[in-house]
Amino acid sequence: MKKYEGHVIGSIEPDSIAEELNIEAGDILLKINDQELEDIFDYQYLVQDEHLDVLIKKKNGEEWLLDIDKEFDEDLGIEFENGLMDDYRSCSNKCIFCFIDQMPKGMRPTLYFKDDDSRLSFLQGNYVTLTNMSDADIDRILKYHLSPINISFQTTNPELRCKMLGNRFAGEALKKVDRLCAPGTGIEINGQIVLCKGVNDKNELRRSISDLTKYIPNLQSVSVVPVGLSKFRDGLYPLEPFDHDDAIEVIDEIESWQRKIYQEHGIHFIHASDEWYFLAGRDFPEEERYDGYIQLENGVGMVRLLINEFNEALNIALKSHGEHIMNLKGNLSFATGRLIYPCIKELIEKAMKNAPGLKCNVYEITNNFFGERITVSGLLTGQDIIAQLKGKELGEKLYLPENLLRSGEEYLLDDVTLTDIKNELGIEVGITKCSGYDLVSNIFGITIDEL
Repeated sequence: MKKYEGHVIGSIEPDSIAEELNIEAGDILLKINDQELEDIFDYQYLVQDEHLDVLIKKKNGEEWLLDIDKEFDEDLGIEFENGLMDDYRSCSNKCIFCFIDQMPKGMRPTLYFKDDDSRLSFLQGNYVTLTNMSDADIDRILKYHLSPINISFQTTNPELRCKMLGNRFAGEALKKVDRLCAPGTGIEINGQIVLCKGVNDKNELRRSISDLTKYIPNLQSVSVVPVGLSKFRDGLYPLEPFDHDDAIEVIDEIESWQRKIYQEHGIHFIHASDEWYFLAGRDFPEEERYDGYIQLENGVGMVRLLINEFNEALNIALKSHGEHIMNLKGNLSFATGRLIYPCIKELIEKAMKNAPGLKCNVYEITNNFFGERITVSGLLTGQDIIAQLKGKELGEKLYLPENLLRSGEEYLLDDVTLTDIKNELGIEVGITKCSGYDLVSNIFGITIDEL
C-alpha cells in the first residue's frame, strides 16, 4: 500500500486565509483535524468546519500546526497540484464498443487513458461503469452526498453486460445502483446506454428501460446514444452501424416509453441523442421533452437548444441592430462536422437573408482521420480541416466549433493548433461556442453583451 505523504499545494488564492497564514505553493497539506486526506472530497468535507487544526509541511521540512477559526463553508484558498489529490483510476473493462480501442497509434499518450473513476463523474461529468467502485466508494458517496453521478448502464441484463464490458463482474456491479437509490439517499443519477446493433437493442433495450424506471426519482434520466465506429476496428468485436430504418425504430421505441413514463412520473426520463434524429430524418422534439436539457453534455437536445437560442438571438439582434445588419458587408466562413452541417447551414442562411451585403460560406468537414462514420464535430482533426479547406473561398475569417478543442487550449485531437490552421490557410481563425447566441454574434459581429 502506498505510504501517505500528504498533498502538494499548487497555488494560493490572493487575499485568502492560506495567504494570510503564509501557506505557499510547494508546501504539503498533511492533515486537517488530525485526519489524513484521501482525495479532494475529504478536503472539501473537512474544510467546512468553523474550527480547523491544519498540519502543513513547509518546503524546508518544518511542520506547522495552524489553528484556524473561520466561517462555516469558507474556503482556505488552497489549490492542489493534483486537482483530484489522488491518482486517477483506470478502467478495468474491455468494452466491445470502446472508442479508445478504435484510435490509431501515435497520438498523444493522454488520449489512450481509460478512466472509470466515480469521483470524476461528480467533478467532471464522466460516465462510470460501477465495476471500479468498491463498497467503501459507495459509503463515501453517501457520506459526502456526491451527486449527480453519471453511470454507463449499457444493459440491465447481467450476462449481456459482462459480455459488452468484457468484465465478469460487470453484471454484479449493477447491484450498487440499489444502494445509491435506496430511500432517503437523495443521490441523483443520470444514465447512459451505448446502443450496439444486434447486441443490446430491440428487446434488450426494452428490458433495460423497463428495469431502470424502478430507480426513478433518483435516476433522473437515461440517454441512448449510437455506438461510434471508427475505421480502426481490425481485430475488435464486429459491430455494424445503424441505418435510417434502425434510427426510426429506436426513436419510436423511446418516444413510446416517454409517453408512458411521463404519465406515471412527470418526467420523460429516456432520451434519444440527437444523432438518431439526424439519421432518421426526423424533426427534433420540442424543448419541453428534454426535461430541462438534463443530458445536454451527452448530445441530447443540443440541436433543439441551438435552434431555439439562434431564433431568439436573431430576433433580438434585428430589433436592436437592424440598421447595422442591413448595411453589414463582409465574407466569413464556418466549418463543422457532417452531422450538424445541414442545421448550421440552414441557420446561417436564415441570418444572411437579413444582411444582403454579407456572405457566409458554410463547409462540411468529412472525418477522414477516424473514418466517414464519425460525423460529430468534436472528433474532427486539424489535418482534415486544413486539407479540405485549402483553396476554398474563406473570406476574412474562419470560424470553427469550440468542441473540437482540448479544454482551455488551442490544440485539436491530432495536436494541430489553431495557429497551425491559421498559418496553413492564411486566414484569421475564430471559435464559435455551442450556442445560438454566439453563432448570431459571430455572423453579425455583435458581442454577447450586446445581445
